[in-house]
Amino acid sequence: MKSFMQVKLFACADLIRMDLAIGAGFFLVAGEILVTGGLPPIQQVILGFLTLFFISGSANISNDYFDREVDKINLPSRPLPSGWITIRELWAFFSLFTILGFVTASLLGPEVLILVFLLWGIAFFYNMKFKECGFFGNFIVAFCLGMIFILAGILAGTINGVILTFAGLAFFFDLGEEVASDVMDVKGDEIRSSKSIAKRWGKDKAMVVSGLMFVVFFLLTLIPFLMGWLWYDYLILALIMDLWMIICVIKLMRNETTDKGRVQIRRLYLTWGLFVFVFAFSRIL
Repeated sequence: MKSFMQVKLFACADLIRMDLAIGAGFFLVAGEILVTGGLPPIQQVILGFLTLFFISGSANISNDYFDREVDKINLPSRPLPSGWITIRELWAFFSLFTILGFVTASLLGPEVLILVFLLWGIAFFYNMKFKECGFFGNFIVAFCLGMIFILAGILAGTINGVILTFAGLAFFFDLGEEVASDVMDVKGDEIRSSKSIAKRWGKDKAMVVSGLMFVVFFLLTLIPFLMGWLWYDYLILALIMDLWMIICVIKLMRNETTDKGRVQIRRLYLTWGLFVFVFAFSRIL
C-alpha cells in the first residue's frame, strides 16, 4: 500500500495535471526551435520551460477549485472531491506556482512577463467565470494555447509564417478538443449554468462543430509545405499525424460512451504533442 505522503504527492501531481504542464513547457521550447531552426541558449530554454510549466500548473490548479462541484459527478477521483487535497492546500499550491511562474518570466524580460501575466489572468478568469460561456469559453482556452507559440516567437526574436501556422494549429486543435470535451462533461454541466454547445444544441451537433475544427486543423498542416517554408520531412510527419488523428476523430464522433470518448481525446492530445516534439527536435539533429 502507498503511504499517506505518497498518495499526497500523487494527488498534487494530479492537481497540476503534470502531463499538460510539462507539455506546455515543451511546446514553448519546441516553438523556439521551429523559429530559429536550432537550439536556443540553454538558460532561455530552462527559464521558458519553467515559466510555462508553473503558469500552466497554476491554471490547472485553479480549474480544479472552480470545477469542484462538477467533478463530484464527472470525476469524483480528482484530488478535491476525493478529499486528498484540501481547499487551503490547493490555494497555497496555486500561489506557489503563480509566484514561481512570474519570477521565471521576469528573468526572460518585461515583454515576456507582461504577456505571461495576461495569459495567467485570462486563464484564471476563464476558470472562474468564462467556462460557463460555451463556445466563447472554448475560444479563450484555444487562444491561450495558440499564444504559447507566439510567446516562443517573441523569445526567439521573430514571428514568421511557421510559428504563426503552429499557433493556428494549436488554436484549432484545442478548440475542437474543448468542444468535444464539453460533450463528455454534459452530465456534470447540468448543475451549473453552462452554455456549452453540447448542452444548448445537443451532443450530435456539438460533435459536428468539433469535427469541423479538426478539418480546419488538418488543412492548416499543409500550409508550411505549400508555402515552401518547410520541406518533405515535415510533410511526411504531418500526413502520418493527420491520418492517425482522422481515425481518432471519426471514432470520437461515433463514441458510444463517455469513457471511450475520453480515450480518443487523450489519443489526439498525445498524437499532436508527439508530432510537435518529434518534428521540432529533429531540427536540431
